[in-house]
Amino acid sequence: MIAPTLAMSASFKTNAGTPASTADIDNLAINTIRTLSMDGVQAADSGHPGTPMALAPVAYALWQQALQYDPQVPQWANRDRFVLSNGHASMLLYSLIHLAGVQAPSTDGGTKPALTLDDLRQFRQLGSLTPGHPEYHHTVGVETTTGPLGQGLATTVGMAIASHALAARYNRPGYPMFDFRVWSICGDGCMMEGISGEAASLAGHLGLANLCWIYDFNLITIEGKTSLAYSDDVATRFLGYGWNVLRVGDANDLPALHRAYAHARGCTDRPTLIIVDSHIGWGSPKRQDTKEAHGEALGAAEIAATKTVYGWPVEPSFLVPDGVTERFDELLGARGRAARAAWDALLASYAKAYPNLAKEIVQITDRGLPEGWDALIPVYPADAKGDASRNTGGKVLNAIARQVPWLVGGSADLAPSTKTTLTFEESGGSFSAENRAGRNLHFGIREHAMAAAINGMTLCGLRAYGSGFLIFSDYARGSIRLGALMGIPVMNIFTHDSIYVGEDGQRMNQSSS
Repeated sequence: MIAPTLAMSASFKTNAGTPASTADIDNLAINTIRTLSMDGVQAADSGHPGTPMALAPVAYALWQQALQYDPQVPQWANRDRFVLSNGHASMLLYSLIHLAGVQAPSTDGGTKPALTLDDLRQFRQLGSLTPGHPEYHHTVGVETTTGPLGQGLATTVGMAIASHALAARYNRPGYPMFDFRVWSICGDGCMMEGISGEAASLAGHLGLANLCWIYDFNLITIEGKTSLAYSDDVATRFLGYGWNVLRVGDANDLPALHRAYAHARGCTDRPTLIIVDSHIGWGSPKRQDTKEAHGEALGAAEIAATKTVYGWPVEPSFLVPDGVTERFDELLGARGRAARAAWDALLASYAKAYPNLAKEIVQITDRGLPEGWDALIPVYPADAKGDASRNTGGKVLNAIARQVPWLVGGSADLAPSTKTTLTFEESGGSFSAENRAGRNLHFGIREHAMAAAINGMTLCGLRAYGSGFLIFSDYARGSIRLGALMGIPVMNIFTHDSIYVGEDGQRMNQSSS
């Protein structure tokens, strides 16, 4: 680490735009996120610097004050999940992963930093750990692949469902094994995409109070002002969905952000949307509040001018001042270590009281299956007449689900036709705001959000499935593609793929696609 000469001098005050009460070290950390993001995009001569510059204090306040996450053990089962839905701002997430000291497995059986400064310098380069958009299973600390806008938001709905479903099965008096929350930062593009509307509607209906979306309201997209194409009253829209809606008028106002996050954690009956007013490219003399700040490197001269505004040395680039990583460890790290150690101790005690359930939790975290998971699968002898594959498929699904208690799923309002309802008594009926133990989910006529939600459920350890007619896979294709790219064992079940459904017309015939 390179120690700066100016930034830490006794008389130096870093300008991060925060209230006067903000500690110098927190201002320094916020501007470290900003300058790392600017330098990374500049080094690649490609990327999106403006959003990380605007949202550095928003993300910093979240990670430092609200997130339950242990950087030393980033796969801890009951960690809070953080998803950067506007994944083009990936340097924001990569900077956080580096500064928080998130650890990845090393070849010698120990751990190593998930992202080094050299990794940040390789932003957007072929084969690097810092691709243009965050990719699950490629970079430790990335909870899901995000890129197509809105996908991250819809995936978090599945993650929030998973937290409730896991709690319903495994929590016992004195043993809160699962109560993790899900946080996501998103932007105007995420809000414009239809999938976010589907997902928000479902989350509100289910009362997913463990879910919080943080909306970066900066009024800028690639083409210019959002007013060119977008004039939604987002707050009213989300009130209509049944969400708790909060407003923070200045992205640099750390106390206001802390209050909003605390309020979100205290809301017990509905998800929360926090609308944060920000200035894209904050601090840049010529690029703040411009479309150029969205998707272009600032250029060497503008970076120098912006660093001067911040009170930051122009050189060296990729500067991490002394004390910044220690500040992350003091707050996020210490809180996460304590929470994870307490959970580990709880699991050890739980294993003595409920050994079979504890064994299931280990299998879930290891992505395993119970012994004999396929023991009840029926055998169908050759038959000239046979049976419809959706009928036999439904019977096989139920046979497996009896043996795998964390297999859950549903359909986009087509379960009577796709035969994917779990019908045995132990299935618990329908998952709802009143019944978190139900293993049958009703996604409504929301194919795209359904496919993203089951991705999120699977990422949290459940064996999740969604079903519909094959023709409607067209509506879900973006989410299905991301599930495949992530290599997760998610199940998309489709029926009615035959030309013999032709009486429904060409719109229902997959062979015409």
